[in-house]
Amino acid sequence: MGITLRAGPIAEVVMDTPPVNALPVQGWHDLAQAVREAGENLETRVVVLRAEGRGFNAGVDIKEMQRTEGHTALVGANRGCYAAFAAIYDCEVPVIAAVHGYCLGGGVGLVGNADIVIASDDAYFGLPEVDRGALGAATHLARLVPQHLMRAMVYTCRNVTAQELHTFGSVLEVTSREKLRDTALEVAAQIAEKDPYVIRRAKESLNGIDPVDVKRSYRFEQGFTFELNLMGAGDEHRERFTR
Repeated sequence: MGITLRAGPIAEVVMDTPPVNALPVQGWHDLAQAVREAGENLETRVVVLRAEGRGFNAGVDIKEMQRTEGHTALVGANRGCYAAFAAIYDCEVPVIAAVHGYCLGGGVGLVGNADIVIASDDAYFGLPEVDRGALGAATHLARLVPQHLMRAMVYTCRNVTAQELHTFGSVLEVTSREKLRDTALEVAAQIAEKDPYVIRRAKESLNGIDPVDVKRSYRFEQGFTFELNLMGAGDEHRERFTR
């Protein structure tokens, strides 16, 4: 359980943190380390990021945050998410996110920074941050949905389905949960057949022409989460959620 790296030309990074894959502080840093390790290995051609259990990722472990005195867990979660999102974006090879079930909060940050998204037909995506007294990952949601829908999703905390994202082109393929891993591996195999040096330069070049600096943009969002916490709104909403 936890974060597992299965090395190989097609490396797999697997999240398995019951009951809902809401990662604790250390889990986000472990995820970042696994992705970095995979990308730095010259034998790796592509990384598949996936999860075991009920859903892909439910964001941060709010219960950990509430049972930890002071701001240590809040700061730790912010730094951990930043590290994990950045590791996926900066990974030296393409990252394919294979998403099933729910992909919420920090999960959207992971998927939004991936290069390719494959999803099961029961997958859905959303940012419940406003209902939790926090902000963040709109940077990454904006890479998945059009601007006005992104704003509506932030304000209302509504979700979108894999089928909707497929119509936008941000999900490459929608398949059954049973076939999700195999479908992701099939796409990964197509990339793994290419010249690895060229693929690594392609990843570097695509990041270089990105119109938005996702790390700077996300860090700006995180600042407002600190403000909400200092004003009491963050703790109030998190406490309500954990009752």
